[in-house]
Amino acid sequence: MFQTLEQDRTYLENKYHDTTKPFDPYNRMAYHGYEYDPATGMTDEQIREGLRTLCKTETAALPHPVAKAKAFAYILEHTRIDINEHDYFIGMYSWGRLASETTLRRWNGELFTRIVPDARAFMDKNIKAGVVDMWPDYDHSIPDWEAVLTLGFPGLLARAESYRAAREAKGALSDEQKAYFDAISIEYRAILAFLDRLHAYALTQTHAKAEAIAVCLAHLRGGAPQNTYEALQCIYLYFLLSECVDMFQVRSLGSGLDRSLLPFWQRDIANGTYTPQQLDEFLGYFFMQFSAIGNYWGHPLYLGGTRADGSTWVNEVSYHILDVYTALGIYNPKIQIKVNENTPKAFIRQVFDRIRHGQNSFVFVCEPGSAEAVSSYATPEEARDFEISGCYELRVRAGEVVTATIYFNALKCVNLVLDNGVDRLSGEAVGIAKGTQFDTFEDFLAAFFAQYEHILNGSMQAADRYEPYLDYVNPSPMFSATVTSSLERATDGYARGMKYNNTAVLHCGFASAVDALLAVKYLVYDKCLATLEELRAALAADWQGYDSLRHEARNHAPKYGNGDPQADALAKRVSDAFCALVNGRKNARGGIYKAIMHTAMEFVWMGKKTLATPDGRRAGAEMSKNASPSPGADRQGVTALIRSGTAVVPSAYPESYCLDVMLHPTAVQGEEGMTALMALLDVYMKNHGMSIQFNIVNAETLREAQKNPEKYKNLQIRVCGWNVLWSNLPRAEQDAYIERAQNIS
Repeated sequence: MFQTLEQDRTYLENKYHDTTKPFDPYNRMAYHGYEYDPATGMTDEQIREGLRTLCKTETAALPHPVAKAKAFAYILEHTRIDINEHDYFIGMYSWGRLASETTLRRWNGELFTRIVPDARAFMDKNIKAGVVDMWPDYDHSIPDWEAVLTLGFPGLLARAESYRAAREAKGALSDEQKAYFDAISIEYRAILAFLDRLHAYALTQTHAKAEAIAVCLAHLRGGAPQNTYEALQCIYLYFLLSECVDMFQVRSLGSGLDRSLLPFWQRDIANGTYTPQQLDEFLGYFFMQFSAIGNYWGHPLYLGGTRADGSTWVNEVSYHILDVYTALGIYNPKIQIKVNENTPKAFIRQVFDRIRHGQNSFVFVCEPGSAEAVSSYATPEEARDFEISGCYELRVRAGEVVTATIYFNALKCVNLVLDNGVDRLSGEAVGIAKGTQFDTFEDFLAAFFAQYEHILNGSMQAADRYEPYLDYVNPSPMFSATVTSSLERATDGYARGMKYNNTAVLHCGFASAVDALLAVKYLVYDKCLATLEELRAALAADWQGYDSLRHEARNHAPKYGNGDPQADALAKRVSDAFCALVNGRKNARGGIYKAIMHTAMEFVWMGKKTLATPDGRRAGAEMSKNASPSPGADRQGVTALIRSGTAVVPSAYPESYCLDVMLHPTAVQGEEGMTALMALLDVYMKNHGMSIQFNIVNAETLREAQKNPEKYKNLQIRVCGWNVLWSNLPRAEQDAYIERAQNIS
């Protein structure tokens, strides 16, 4: 498919780290690939030392936005650069967030030791107990991509300076606002100087790609991108500089990559600037950047959506993106597909065909349910045209920042009821004391909801202490310049400068909590197989010596995910309680809290901090993830799973809600299998489902891959909102997938 990319692929795969050496995707920025020309700049350690000197001699007393901007400029002035014969995209050597030591980490330490030590005390206690995980979040930004691509870097700077001039003319520029605009000016002037450096270096190169790169950089230095290649380079540059230098993750590539590229693509074809084959090649080089970076959580982009006139945004670029991505055989970046009644069936079929052949990098985000969720706080038009961030989180386009600052362990609350508010693992009294005897299950359930309220209230109160200081810890000049409302208010865009400055609380271990409650009801109150004291003893023993009771808990107590009316009704009560405590509550940044049914890796990390639970789960085992059943609990087929997954009202989660589906390969083969997949998605969407993702696997293959990983090097598995190679999963996580696969075979 590609004329030159395959010849360059080995270089591209090694651009950010040497693939022959060990690699930690959680710490991906700690690596380099090939060495750059030393004449073009400093090493990372030389830059760090220069930043330390800069902090001591110049920036320590400056307003934080200005101090950070000067560090940003220092890095771009001194980093090594490359214009390589094997790549159409620029090379920046120092991409490891070098300024964090003298800015973000330093100021974060000051915040929690000097300004809000009470919040730190709450966090330390509750994080140790595994009942919550929380921190100031800078990992979920999306710039106004339309502004970035129509104005370019020089235009963004000019626009910001015009807003500053207007305030100055009115005599309405405070010291804080002056620092805000100064920082934007410093960073964007540094970007333009960086483009000048890159352009000058490109002119010294004689290889075949150098001229095209030089022309591209000259255009980006002078204004907005003019063609598809320049648009892709602009997106990549914004990502690289924001995420790796300014320390704000960029959680979508374009506002719908197909939508963002369409005008450039159509103009290129009409004018004969590039052929479709050349444009495919540029897409391939672009995707390989993110594949090679190797972010564990994947780098997101989305396709499709609905126009204001009701027609679909799926277009020729959408299909080219799918084809290029498939031809490369990669699993990063990850791709979200906006689906609606108007989405071409041929396009959905193509996505499903890739999924059933092992390319799991796709998640479907259903527009009706998602728009319904966003409309709970935004206008109908904003809800219709929502953006997708990160895994499948929802955003008002160019109008919303959401921090994912609290991960809440629902399962832990069951044990807190049994242990009178004390976490036995840490010894911390993190819950509320409600006694140890409950005459009825409703009494037990009331105590459970009291734990929910106690911990959620405490967590949100702690977040309200530190969230007003987001721009104290990590100002966002680069991001702020892209957002009109931030410029109008002269207020940091990530902190308080958006129309919607919201905060998410993640509902973790949801199904495991429901199953644990159902097991208490079944074992203690319905069948009288154990008293509460005997159940406590079984859990304290990690079920050792209680095999019969554990068998009853695992195999006879009702389980969420099977379409069981009793289980689904309780799941809805638990979900409703969580959403009532979270949704619409005012946060400390002028916005609201939003519920999200998403766990990230906390289903593993919190699981390790959670002792044995009444559902038969052993101490340290993983919990359920997203809105999905506990491992091995869904035994009645996918229709029953969909019934359970939609019984809890997905749209009550305005930040996102995702259901994970596992299917056996024999269920999706041929035209009948495709028809079944299409029908499944349609039923989920019509029942107000939001996001849904798939693993098409069988237990036999997974066991074989576990024994002989060298034979299954390309086997992918969908984890939470991303997918990884099976061989990179820890054994315990592999076992959980095998357990679930056994029950769907």
